[in-house]
Amino acid sequence: MTGGRWICGAAIALHAAWPLPAAAQPPLTVFAASSLTQALETLGPAFAAQTGVPVRFSFAATSTLARQIEAGAGADVFVSADEQWMNYLETRRLTVKITSTAILSNRLVLVVPADSRATVTLAPGFDLPALLGRGRLAVGDPAHVPAGRYAREALTALGVWTAAEGRLAPGESVRAALALVERGEVPAGIVYESDAALSSRVRVAGVFPVSSHSRIVYTAAVVAGRDTPAARQFVAFLRSPAARAVFTAHRFIVP
Repeated sequence: MTGGRWICGAAIALHAAWPLPAAAQPPLTVFAASSLTQALETLGPAFAAQTGVPVRFSFAATSTLARQIEAGAGADVFVSADEQWMNYLETRRLTVKITSTAILSNRLVLVVPADSRATVTLAPGFDLPALLGRGRLAVGDPAHVPAGRYAREALTALGVWTAAEGRLAPGESVRAALALVERGEVPAGIVYESDAALSSRVRVAGVFPVSSHSRIVYTAAVVAGRDTPAARQFVAFLRSPAARAVFTAHRFIVP
C-alpha cells in the first residue's frame, strides 16, 4: 500500500494547478502529528502566500487526531505519522482515499539528557537496565502513539522489550516523551530524529536499525466531506520542492 501512496502524489499534483478564486479564502484546517509542528508552522505561511488560503493547524498525537476526525471534528486535511491510523480512517470512509499520499519518513533514535555521557550501541541484547539505572524509559504510549509502537517493535526485535515493558514512562505523544528527557525526569527516551534535532537539551545516544521496526511513513489525505481544491492543493504542496526543503532542514527524510 505504501508504494501506491507515493504514486498517488503525482495524480494529486495535477489538482495543484486548479485556480482558486481571487476572493478571500476561508482558512484551511489541518490536523497533523505533533512531530510535524515546527516544519508545518513554517510551511503554513508559505502556502498562504502562494494560494491566498490561510492555514490553521491542530497538532496532537496521530491517534488523538484520528479519533477526533471520527467524532466529526472539522478538519480539512489529516497528516498522520503512520499508515495505520490513516488506514483506520480510510476503512471508515472518513478520508478521500484517492488523495492519500506518503510524504515523509523519519528515523527512530534513543536520546539522553544533553549532559549525560551515556552512549549505546543499539544491537541485539543491549544493556537497557544499565542505561536506565533506577529510572524509566520515555516513549509515546505504545498503545496508540505511532512513535511508541515503533519503539516497542524495535525493542522487541532487539530482544529487550521484556526488560523495558515494566520501566516505561508513556507519554500522550512523542513530544511529551521528548519533554521528559529534556527536563531530566528520565535518563533516556525514544523519539524521532527530527524531534531530537529540535532540542539542545537532549542528545542522540543511538540510532535504531531501520530493520528493527516498521518503516516510518507520514501520510496526508483530504478528509471526507471537506474535499475542496484548496485541501487538495495543500496535500500536493506537502510534496513540492519548497516543502521538501523545509522538511529536510528539520531532519525528516523526503522521497
